[in-house]
Amino acid sequence: MINFRADDELDARLTRLAQLTGRTKTFYVRQAVESQLDDLEDIYLADQVMSRVDDKSEATYNLDDIERDLGLAD
Repeated sequence: MINFRADDELDARLTRLAQLTGRTKTFYVRQAVESQLDDLEDIYLADQVMSRVDDKSEATYNLDDIERDLGLAD
């Protein structure tokens, strides 16, 4: 369980949204956290890959070479 304190403006926005939709504030907080967490995970993983690309420990491939290797080149 995670608890946090929302400021008055955020609480009012959540309350209004919940009232308009018949959902709970908890539902919307969960939705927002899940969405943001997905983005943060993607960013973190992309940063890790880019660090490996920068230090040459991650292989990269040229599109022309991939197409040629797969027999897709003209």
